[in-house]
Formats: sequence, C-alpha cells, structure tokens
Amino acid sequence: MQSSFNKAGVKEDVDISVDLGGLKLKNPVVVASGTFGYGLEYEDFLDISAIGAVIVKGTTLEPRSGNPSPRIAETPAGMLNAIGLENPGVDVFLKEYLPRLRDKGVTVIVNIAGNTVEEYARMAAKIEGNEGVAAIELNISCPNVKKGGLQFGTHPDTVKEVVEAVKKETSLPVLPKLSPNVTDVVEIAKAAQAGGADALSMINTLLGMAIDIKKKKPVLANIFGGLSGPAIKPVALRMIYQVYKEVDLPILGGGGIMSSEDAVEFILAGASAVSIGTGNFVNPRLALEVVEGIRNYLQEENIRSVRELTGMAVIK
Repeated sequence: MQSSFNKAGVKEDVDISVDLGGLKLKNPVVVASGTFGYGLEYEDFLDISAIGAVIVKGTTLEPRSGNPSPRIAETPAGMLNAIGLENPGVDVFLKEYLPRLRDKGVTVIVNIAGNTVEEYARMAAKIEGNEGVAAIELNISCPNVKKGGLQFGTHPDTVKEVVEAVKKETSLPVLPKLSPNVTDVVEIAKAAQAGGADALSMINTLLGMAIDIKKKKPVLANIFGGLSGPAIKPVALRMIYQVYKEVDLPILGGGGIMSSEDAVEFILAGASAVSIGTGNFVNPRLALEVVEGIRNYLQEENIRSVRELTGMAVIK
C-alpha cells in the first residue's frame, strides 16, 4: 500500500475526524438507527466506542410494541422492514441504556420519533442536558396525526415546523433524516435548513412491498415496509449529490453501504460522514472495517484529510 510521507520521508497518518454541524466525530463512520440496537448488542463483535457514533434505535415518548409479525422480508439486494419503532420509551433509554453507553465512551446520537410536533419537542426537552448525548436525529417518516396521517418528512412545511420546534428545546446538533419518498428531496432539505437543522441525515428507507405467491398475499403483516440495502444505493447517491449542490449543510449519507469503497462513493458525492445500516446484519464488524478502508484509501491517494474528499466528484 502506498502511504503518505512528509518531506523527511516519514510516514504520516491521515486525519479522519469530521464535524457534522457541531457534532464532532473521531472518524466518519456511524451505525444507523434500527440496525445496531443500542450498540451494546454488538459488543461481542467489536469495540463500539471505536465507531464514529452509534445512532440508537428509534425512541418515542412512550413504549411501543411495534407492528405485528411478519415484519421483515428479504428482497433481491436488500430487505424490507416494518418493525414499527419497537422501543421501551425515552425514559427507559435515558435511565438504563445511556449511562452504560456513556461509561464505555460511545458517541451517542438519539433518533427520536413522534406523532405530533409537540411530541418531538417534548422528546428533545427530555434529552437536553443528559450527559453522553452528542446529537439528535429526527425520524420524520412518522405520520402527523393532527394532519390526517401526513408524514412529516414528505412536506416542506411540516419538516420546517418540526425542526424549529426541536431546535427551541435543545442545544444539541439536530439532524433531520430525510425521506426518499418525495418528488423533490432538495426542496425538503432546504426546508430543514430553514428550520435550523445543523446537518442532514439521508436517506431513510424507500417504501416497498413483497408478495407471497403461494399464499397470494403480502409478505409483511403491515403490507408495506422500508426497503434498505444495496438496492437503494444508487438512489441515495443521487439524492446526496443533488442536495450537496444546493444546500449548505453537512450530510450524513447512507443507503446500501456494504464496503469502504461504497463509503468513499458517498463521501465523493457530498457526504461528510457515512452511516452503515443493513450491512451490520451481514457483517457485524463492517463499521470498523469501513473506517480502516477509508483510512487506507486516503493514504493510497495521498490525501491528508477525509474532509478533502467531500464532494470531490460533484460537478459544479
């Protein structure tokens, strides 16, 4: 492997630290919400504190049991899930899980979800001031019950409204997770920026379904589910590329990353950091392998900092 050397011929390490709108990470690789539990479940496979950050499973004000089974289905180059935000609620997270993660030195991002703008705000207020939380990711793919079930993330006005409400309740960096199930993702990203978002997380899953031809009915009890995995990578890359050109916010990019080469593509397309999701199910050590792969790539290309890579492939 060709490495970077200074003028004295001494090998120099590369800088893989990043800053996502005030969220400082030691490396640009995080694990996506819903694919890594609370991180503690993966301790037999890797040092979870060595990951840039762990985004914990979607958290709500009250405990949720999730959707009925079956709620996971394998698809070509991906998977469908309709878990339904099963979680013990924010109070249990803050009391039982956060202290353990804090003690292990994990950088924690809390993914929050709600059915009303007020619920998002209350969640942010509860999380504010708890040592060990580095940032808040907004799951805005939930139905707004006050607006007839309209998903927050599919309309610019509701995106702006929920981001503004959360920002009023917290000093933490706020990253809305953008839905790909929209006509114009750039318009949604601009609404998030207008609401005060510190960075963007993109993309969430695409809406899909599978049918059992023997039973002649949908595979998932919920009928529809979120499609993730390598199948959505081209869509994710395209959307990140578009948003990077039009919106001046750092991007946490993900969608089908299965290798360090995939991760480098996302960074070249405009992401400042990357999130590993479905790939964790295939290879529990993938996040750290991607960290090392990015480091090696930078050395091979004689690039001193991963920050120099961001958007390098974007044609202005």
